[in-house]
Formats: sequence, structure tokens, C-alpha cells
Amino acid sequence: MIGNGRSDIHVTITGLGAYAPERVITNDELSKLVDTSDEWIMERTGIRERRIAADSQALSDISLPAARQALEQAGSDGTDVDLLIVATVTPDMMFPSTSAILADQLGAKDAAAYDLSAGCTGFMYALVQAYGMVAAGLSRRALVVGGDVLSRILDWSDRSTVVLFGDGAGAVVVEPADTDGFLAFELGADGAGGEHLWLPGSGSRRFDDPERFVKMNGREVFKFASRVLVQSAEDVLDKYGAKIEDVDVYVPHQANVRIIDHATKKLGIPSERVVINVDRYGNTSSGSIPLALAEAQADGRLSPGSLVLMTGMGAGLTWGSALMRWTMGRAA
Repeated sequence: MIGNGRSDIHVTITGLGAYAPERVITNDELSKLVDTSDEWIMERTGIRERRIAADSQALSDISLPAARQALEQAGSDGTDVDLLIVATVTPDMMFPSTSAILADQLGAKDAAAYDLSAGCTGFMYALVQAYGMVAAGLSRRALVVGGDVLSRILDWSDRSTVVLFGDGAGAVVVEPADTDGFLAFELGADGAGGEHLWLPGSGSRRFDDPERFVKMNGREVFKFASRVLVQSAEDVLDKYGAKIEDVDVYVPHQANVRIIDHATKKLGIPSERVVINVDRYGNTSSGSIPLALAEAQADGRLSPGSLVLMTGMGAGLTWGSALMRWTMGRAA
């Protein structure tokens, strides 16, 4: 599915927030749990450490500070929010939704609230939905949260997965703008590849003695990610009529430095325009892109007028891209 994001109402991001748990687990620490080493992990993933939630922290706990920060930056509070979407594969529980829990904590008393599951692409899917609601006039101020506590669904004796993932959350406020903002979107899914990244025993499908841990065919997921990260970015640029050299800031899903490097070279984007923080956070799934966006803003890379390209991919198998002109200003 490809959309050009054009309507009578301009829509943009007016606030950004991010949060990562305090606990840091280094590669050297992991080498005491599984047969690995810092050199082995760095060579294959580029990850040197990741954040892990405390036993007392569920998704809503790590999402709340990110949401509050985004609202504060937007000059709003929870009472102003009329739509709240939480993108995640690790909600506090199946129901009530984490979005409803978060809405209550923020004081978003009358907001529509729901969780969205699209693997690591969840934040991109939620962003598109928030855009559509605001552009259609059905929402005035939407809060989109992307986050996961993947440490709860990992087999800590499985070297192929435990080295990759971390916990974290990010949030954005989406509102009408006077100009620019979101320009184009591209979303898609290939369910035939779902067997390569899955969590058996986590839903209504019955399994014999399910372990309820993430299962991944690393080789196939790597091939998929390397291909679709490039294709989705090219498609969204083509739809809007922009060229890769027009992109000022490229924010790819933070899955693996090798995948990001491949996409960067294939697309022809200069490395200084690429946001990379997977080395310090690992793959935080739906939290990946908003965490990277917040970091890019903090270090001054997101200046007014910058053309920003975001691309995600994940379980499903899913993918999604967004192209926007950075404004950070709501409609008058």
C-alpha cells in the first residue's frame, strides 16, 4: 500500500519523547550467559550493549515518561489527547490494552485508545493511522507510542536472539500543521514470511508445550530486512517525487548495523545523514524509530525544513516508510 499523504490538512509531529531503562547489559555480560563474545556480537550486529527493564517495569511504565516528554515538548498534556495508539508486541497484558492504561495515567480521560501489533514496524503503522485520523478531522491531537519489553519474551540461553534485542519506548504527538509535515507513506506485509520471526504459544493457536519465546530464522530475516529496507524507502521517495539526495536525515529501524550499512550503501545516502543508535540500545522493536528520532533531535540533526525518511520492518513480515518535512509547529 502506498499513499502520498496529501490532504487539505497538513499533519506533523509537534512533540518527541523517549525512555530507555537504566539497566545496561554489555556484550561481556552476555558472554557469561551464552557462548558468545563482544567480538562475535560486534562483528555480526554492531551492538555493544542494550537496556533491560527492571522486574517491576511493564510496557506502560517505560512508555509513560516518553509520552510525558513528548506532550511537554508539544506544549500539551494528557487532557488534550483525543487519540492514543500504542504500537507493541509486549503489552502489559492482552487486555485491558496498554493504551487504555496509559491514557488513564496521562489523564486522557475521553481519548480513543488501542494497541497495535505489527512487529518492529508497529510504530510506522501507528504513525500512518494517526496521520489519517488527524488529516480526516477525526482527531485533533494524537499521541503515538512505540515501545517493547522484549527481554520478557527471550530465551536467555539462545545466542541467536538474546544478543539482538533490548527494551525501550518512544512517543510522538501528531497534530494539524500550517504547512509541510508528512508527505508520503508506504506500508506492506508478507504473511508468507511470518514463520521466520514468531512467538508460538502467545495467542489462541494451540501448541504442544510451547516455550513462549521468540523464534527467529536469522538468515531469512536478514535477507528480508536488507531487501525491504531499500525497496520501501525507494517506493515512498518515488511516490512523492523526491530523490535520495534530497533526504537530510535517514532514520532506519535499528535492527542490526550490517543491515543499516547495506541499505545506506544501496540507497546512496551519506553516512553522516543516517541515525544509528542500535549499538547502545539493541533492537527495541516498536521503540526503535522514535528513540532514534528523539536522539537526532537532541543532537541538532532535525532542523526546520529537513527532509526526514523513516523506514521500519519486522515480524509479520511487515514494512513501512514515511517521508516528512520537519516542522515541529502546529496549526495556528
